[in-house]
Amino acid sequence: MLAVPARILPTIVISQFAATSLWFAGNAVMPDLQRSAGLPASAVGDITIAVQLGFIAGTLVFAWLAIADRYSPRIIFFLSTLAGAAANAATLASGAEFLPLLAARFATGFFLAGMYPVGMKIASGWYDRDLGLALGWLVGALVVGTAFPHLIRGVSGDLPWQGVILSVSAVSVAGGLAMFLLVPDGPHLRAGAKFDPAAFATIFRSADFRASAFGYFGHMWELYAFYAFLPVLLAARLGSDAATVSLWSFAAIAAGFLGCMVGGYLSRGIGSARVAYLQLSASGLCCLVSPLAFLAPLPVFLAFVLFWGVVVAGDSPQFSALNARFAPPRLVGSALTIANCIGFSITIVSIALLGRLIETVGPQYVFLMLVPGPVLGLAALRRLAAKPA
Repeated sequence: MLAVPARILPTIVISQFAATSLWFAGNAVMPDLQRSAGLPASAVGDITIAVQLGFIAGTLVFAWLAIADRYSPRIIFFLSTLAGAAANAATLASGAEFLPLLAARFATGFFLAGMYPVGMKIASGWYDRDLGLALGWLVGALVVGTAFPHLIRGVSGDLPWQGVILSVSAVSVAGGLAMFLLVPDGPHLRAGAKFDPAAFATIFRSADFRASAFGYFGHMWELYAFYAFLPVLLAARLGSDAATVSLWSFAAIAAGFLGCMVGGYLSRGIGSARVAYLQLSASGLCCLVSPLAFLAPLPVFLAFVLFWGVVVAGDSPQFSALNARFAPPRLVGSALTIANCIGFSITIVSIALLGRLIETVGPQYVFLMLVPGPVLGLAALRRLAAKPA
């Protein structure tokens, strides 16, 4: 068996982290944009939706054209980081005007489709038997990358928002360069099957795939809405100190790395379905009790937010593993593309809902709107969780 060089997994993980830091760069500087351009509180939802729409469009284009199969995925990853970093930097050219800002965030999301899924394909070229564990590391890296702009904003002191945006773009390019220079195409790299949108009806005939996919959809209803509006919740409880809010936003979102890793190791013993079921149960409970936690003493509230960050993301690798496991073998690529696009489309609905309601009901209560996602996801997942590991 060919030994995998020790540098491969750390490089892929660090590159994935660096590249996907583009995802929430706009959210991290949103308070500055709101002050300078007079944008409403709901604008944070709109710019997040723009990224999600871009990612959906990019995923479909990359899959339809089989770009990562026709060309070296590490080259695609590198070129996508260049294009995504440029799109992110175009936020500066928008001058905080809303429509150009949305266009820049849409383009950023589009090129993220050449980083997140392609990074997983690069990993699959090197890891066969241990792909599940590698996937846990990769999704964990995505979570920390998502949180990273908040860290830059929190520790940057008087750095203007433009500097935060450019810093994130530079980090992304560095990640793409590391992938290009240090990770050659792996020995297990395979061409994927041609994307077939007509596979929709076929893949959902499988009861097990329906269970895993619908569980994933419930998870997605909560995940990105939590990421988008967590800073609003923290600001309402901690006050207007932007640095403090950014640092706690980073800590809570990045805590999902722990959930991904611990869940990955637990899945070896009790199975992915049970790990996903437990973590989705915990995050759904957090949605339900969030109004009470908001009123708790500050240390209790902050501990609650950190725990929520752990469990809200920790089931992500397990749902990816379940969807891949139960998809029809000849349609795995199409099944995962369709499931991901539906999942990210669902995030648009939940983000839009919270964005429209947050000024009416307040950040203390608005997360109750996320409860139906985990509840319906758990109902779908129950049949898989009941099976032997």
